[in-house]
Amino acid sequence: MFDYSSFFKNKIEDLFKESRYRHFAHLERLQEEPPFAWIYKHPALPDLTPRKVSVWCSNDYLGLTQHPEMIQAHSNAAENFGVGSGGTRNIAGSACLHENLEKRLAQLHGKEQALLFSSGYVANETTLQTLGEKIPNVIFLSDEKIHASMIHGIRNSRAEKMIFKHNDMTDLEQKLSSLDFDRPKIIVVVSIYSMDGNQAKLESICDLAEKYNALIFLDEVHAVGIYGKGGAGIANQLELQDRIHIIQGNFAKGFGSFGGYISANSEIIDFIRSYGSGFIFTTSLPPSVVSSSIKALDILNESSALQDSFHKRVNYLKSKLAESNILNYRSTDSHIIPIHIGDSLLCSKISQDLLMDYSIYAQPINYPTVPQGLERLRVTVTPNHTFELIDYFVQSLEKVWIKNNFKNRKVA
Repeated sequence: MFDYSSFFKNKIEDLFKESRYRHFAHLERLQEEPPFAWIYKHPALPDLTPRKVSVWCSNDYLGLTQHPEMIQAHSNAAENFGVGSGGTRNIAGSACLHENLEKRLAQLHGKEQALLFSSGYVANETTLQTLGEKIPNVIFLSDEKIHASMIHGIRNSRAEKMIFKHNDMTDLEQKLSSLDFDRPKIIVVVSIYSMDGNQAKLESICDLAEKYNALIFLDEVHAVGIYGKGGAGIANQLELQDRIHIIQGNFAKGFGSFGGYISANSEIIDFIRSYGSGFIFTTSLPPSVVSSSIKALDILNESSALQDSFHKRVNYLKSKLAESNILNYRSTDSHIIPIHIGDSLLCSKISQDLLMDYSIYAQPINYPTVPQGLERLRVTVTPNHTFELIDYFVQSLEKVWIKNNFKNRKVA
């Protein structure tokens, strides 16, 4: 007889042995005092006393989740329409708010239509799975560092795939040139890779797609809101979005809300709307969430002040890290700042020391989020991080570095 209990227990014990068991801190963000939060306990730190901490790893890049206009828009919609949508859009209908937001997103990305999903993960997985299942003999060519949601969508479609080396356009072209010109092909990439912070070579990818008759699926989740006009993303900033066939984004990061979407021409959108089970059979986004997302678009369309403030702080943090001689810091061409550790146990230790000694919350990033040997802290700032707070963070990190005898350590 199979021992289910022992199986699950042993698998969890394996994670502890490999120093990659995920501990979730009990954290409550302080609405009135961003970027601070109140931490009550941490399972890996029994001696931790409740305290106020500064947060350095949030994806709420512009701090919009705590913007008063966002909160008001959310509250007004909940009062007017209730807290839930009532079901799928097929059953409960498309609310005016849903259609309004989709129209705004299509305009933002210069596309004919857009389609809302319950999350960015679902948008990726559903769209890629549906394309792979329904397009005859299609083949995916994906960057080796795409997000798990994209990997799962491609895998679940059971379509053929080729994986090209990260940002290696020579490898991509070699693979494209080996395929029949008339065969359906979809290049799958991310505009800003969430763990390394580097950008896709979008112009070259567009050139290759046109040369070899391929569609492009672009994940912009870590770029929308903070790059491009009105937060339209990297493709917009580089004036390439008319050459990208499907742009996927979400609201949970730069836009400070929740949910995901795709934008494309009307035929593609109607195709996914009609065949994508992850859209058809999922309850639609609540009106209050949709309303706050619309308000985020309004705020960013009216002014670039939040984006400008954000990028100033990103550049300031990068400059301070570059001035330090003891940090394994490599500059990136985005706002995502990885601090490489290269060891899962030490990565967790540095994170815990920052929390215990300096009330700094920066979650360790271990395998399988990143490959073994490439463990890191993934640092992000917001417009609410003052320059003084940034100085304190770098100084504290230096002290923790020295405390852990990490001064001369080399990582791959």
